Amino acid sequence: MNDDVDEPLRLPPRPVPPPRPSLPVAAAIVPVVGAVVLWQLTGSPSALWFAALGPLMAAASFVDAVRSSRRSRRRARGKAATDLAQLAVDLEARHDDERRRAWHATPDVAGYADDPTEVWRVVPGRADVIVVGRGEGRSSVRLDGEAETAEARELRGRARMLAEMPITVPLSAGIAVAGPPVWAAAVVRALVLQVCLAHPPGQVRLIGGLSAPLRGGCGDAAVAGGGLALPHADATRGAAVLIGNGDRPIPADVEVPIVQVAEGAPPPPRCAAVLTLDGAGQARLDHAGQSRRVRVEALSHTQAARLAVVLSERAATLGQRVDGAVALAELPVAPSEGVASLASTVGISAGEPVALDLVGDGPHAVVIGVTGSGKSELLTSWIVGMCRGRSPHEVSFLLVDFKGGRTFDALAPLPHVTGVLTDLDETRAVRAVDSLRAEIRHRERVLEAHGARDIAEAVGKLSRLVIVVDEYAALVAARPELHELFADIAARGRALGMHLILASQRAAGAFRDGVLANAPLRIALRVTDAADSRTVIGDDDAVRLPGGPAARGTALVRRAADNGPQTVRIARCGDDTLAALLAESVGVESARRPWLPPLPDHVSVPEVRGRAFESDRAGSGILLGIADEPEHQRQRVIALTEGSAGFAVVGGAGSGRTTVLRAVAAQAARSMWVPADLERAWDMLLGLDTVPPGTVVLVDDADAIAGRFPADYAAAWTATLERTAREARGRGIALVVSAPRVAGPVGRVIDLLPARAILPLPSRADHVAAGGESADFIADSRPGRGRWGRTLVQFATPGETVAAQTAGTPTSRTESAAPETAGRRRRPSIEAEDERTAPRWHPTARGLSGLILPAGARSDAVAAALEADGFAVRALEDAAASAPRSPDSGPGERGGAVTDGTVLIGSPEAWLAQWRLLAEARARGEVVIDAGCAAEYRALTGRRDLPPYAAPGARRAWAVLPDTDVRRVTVPA
Repeated sequence: MNDDVDEPLRLPPRPVPPPRPSLPVAAAIVPVVGAVVLWQLTGSPSALWFAALGPLMAAASFVDAVRSSRRSRRRARGKAATDLAQLAVDLEARHDDERRRAWHATPDVAGYADDPTEVWRVVPGRADVIVVGRGEGRSSVRLDGEAETAEARELRGRARMLAEMPITVPLSAGIAVAGPPVWAAAVVRALVLQVCLAHPPGQVRLIGGLSAPLRGGCGDAAVAGGGLALPHADATRGAAVLIGNGDRPIPADVEVPIVQVAEGAPPPPRCAAVLTLDGAGQARLDHAGQSRRVRVEALSHTQAARLAVVLSERAATLGQRVDGAVALAELPVAPSEGVASLASTVGISAGEPVALDLVGDGPHAVVIGVTGSGKSELLTSWIVGMCRGRSPHEVSFLLVDFKGGRTFDALAPLPHVTGVLTDLDETRAVRAVDSLRAEIRHRERVLEAHGARDIAEAVGKLSRLVIVVDEYAALVAARPELHELFADIAARGRALGMHLILASQRAAGAFRDGVLANAPLRIALRVTDAADSRTVIGDDDAVRLPGGPAARGTALVRRAADNGPQTVRIARCGDDTLAALLAESVGVESARRPWLPPLPDHVSVPEVRGRAFESDRAGSGILLGIADEPEHQRQRVIALTEGSAGFAVVGGAGSGRTTVLRAVAAQAARSMWVPADLERAWDMLLGLDTVPPGTVVLVDDADAIAGRFPADYAAAWTATLERTAREARGRGIALVVSAPRVAGPVGRVIDLLPARAILPLPSRADHVAAGGESADFIADSRPGRGRWGRTLVQFATPGETVAAQTAGTPTSRTESAAPETAGRRRRPSIEAEDERTAPRWHPTARGLSGLILPAGARSDAVAAALEADGFAVRALEDAAASAPRSPDSGPGERGGAVTDGTVLIGSPEAWLAQWRLLAEARARGEVVIDAGCAAEYRALTGRRDLPPYAAPGARRAWAVLPDTDVRRVTVPA
């Protein structure tokens, strides 16, 4: 055998035939010529006998040359045959060596049995294929040279192919074995054992129940490992190998299907290679479009059982066995080293306890796993493990469950747990997480005060705080700004003693680089996306973890110093373990909570004042409510300080806008409430120029008031309100305006106010339109809870004492009560109410009084009322008919028809037609125009300014006297 197996063999060259011998003509002629010359010289006839020697010598030479040529040809043919025979020997040796190397590279079950050292040995190419039998394969031996003879051609043909070679197919191709049930079962059994001999548990795993081929029968098998204790049946990692029957579909997560099908039945679509058994030890292999004959290997159940025992013993020796379920109570408690360590025993691997240390392995951890993989059990066991043997002054926990479950409810009574937060109360959960910003600053101040660089140098001053978030992706999806907070904790947590355990179903989109870079402790339970597995543990193994209930809690743990992940079976924390821990914690002082309680649902002005004095922050001004600042770990009182220009209150229906204004009015030394009554609202707002400094002007539902005014009055009213807002600080007054939205003319007024309280609004879009931040919107918020800037505030209510005050008659403190309190008073009469805004009109004694009313029955009623009061009343048409036609006649020349003190009643059209009488009334008397004739007011009076607002349909009218301001009056009826 040649040492260099890659050196090609060469066919012996074809023997070169010797040249044909030529006739020695010259040798025959020369003696004749010599004899003739000698005869002539001597004259002796005897000399001619020498001429006969030439031909004789030539013939002899020719015969000798022919004999020599024949010998040479025989020697050449002999050497060629010898060389070809040696080449055949060398070729066979090469083939034997090639066959040996091929079976060494990819042995079958017999090969592993002959050389047990090859079991689970890493050989290039072995892990990717499976040997399905023996057959003829193409040889790699090269045979150079020309095949000139039949023997050489036959030898070249033998060199191309090699018998008894291992016939392999890709491991992932899938194999279907069809044939007699018992024989097919034995073949499947051999294939499965070959896979298990080539790959250790963890590289491959047998999933589902081991089918009948491993039990020696036909039909379905029992539970996993039935009859064959293969360690691969308990593996939790690696390629999934399914041994089954062809009458059932192959699961999608199976990577290596090996199935037995009935004779004549079609193979499953996932099986690219089909072995059809058609004789003792013989089969036809159909794969990749080719068909070939192979001799298959079969194993009895007894042989397979012996090999299974060998593999189980080898797995136990090499630590390849996979652990079963274990309870946390069965594991030893990790030794406590104060704040220097957070070691916790969480499970077992190869029968040995596995401890995780957030201090040594962390400082932070990332956990991924799909629903049902055991993620919640892992978190619970880990937390309880860290609590065992440690006091709340050594470690405390903030637990956040953002998947709507009850994962941490059982842990809430532990004194180590500062709070359990869920997405069922998203606002409270996010508030507590926001408080961690203040916790960071608190810990920095403590370390600075004690001259310590990290928590290890401030023993007894700080406990380690572990923040555990289940469904971290859902938390940051709801509040994207928390990405920065967790990245900050991840960066500074080691020194401050703050640790993160962030769990999510998927890694994609959840964990950013700032968190992952500082979380070297990675744990992956089963996932369905290989990208998530690679992100967390660096390979795809988490996808191959089994998903059945029996494998729940199987995880891959990778620390910063690990070359690869370690398979761990997470221990389950039973109720008895938790009960024992709670019993040990009775009477133990609870851990310091890093946040204050939530804002109260209701707070009154006296309660706010009490909090202000308790915190020594009473200050001055009008108290508005309590502000929640979790990022500073405080709740402070907010107030409208003296000298403030005021603020706006924006909120939806029932949000508490009016209550906020009532609380302000109750505390103001001097306040003026602009009422909802349009006439009074008009008069009061136009009188703001005379309001003394220190007055608080309150306008509730300003947009509703403006919307009820006619267009010209609304523009004037809002312009006055806008001017007041602009001048409020300079005049020393404060303006408080409420509205359900920031839009239109009132929106310009709100924009001029320096502060804004945003109460609950129907939607996030409304909240943003009101000037708030989208992230600050809280759906279904309670009344009185809103934002002051971006700070959450519970605004105060007036309280019982204040309510009693505002319900009574307005005092110097409150010049006009709020509508809802005013409504509680007994209204004396409509006339008394009217007298306050529009006094009853009485005609003057001098000049002509013109009363302009809309045409209709009401004119007669008004005329009758005036006549009953003793006034002379005439219809305008009658007076015009009896008046003299001379334009120069005076009032005394009317024949007594129209005298001073007479009241002429007519419609706007009639008065405009009698322009002389209208001019006389405007110049010498009084013109009274009903509010229903507002459209003709300017034409009738000749004035361009707006009269005081008068409500139409309420007997309101405008009284116009020469050179005086227009008055609002009430027409008698």
